[in-house]
Amino acid sequence: MAEPNSFPIVQNYCRFLRTKEMFFQSEPDPTVPSGRSGHFWCVHTQTVIGPDGKVVTDHDCSSDRMCFEAV
Repeated sequence: MAEPNSFPIVQNYCRFLRTKEMFFQSEPDPTVPSGRSGHFWCVHTQTVIGPDGKVVTDHDCSSDRMCFEAV
């Protein structure tokens, strides 16, 4: 049984994927349905477009992209 404060790993994330939630700690906001901002960027390009010219999101940055490296 999982601990109440542990989070399941949904997928392997790219080590170059960033979101602002990585830089602060706060309690989850119940008024925000997902609890996340949904704003991501790539360390390589510093934009929402990865080095392969595709959009950067937690769902789109997967092992089928050339620039992907698992955490």
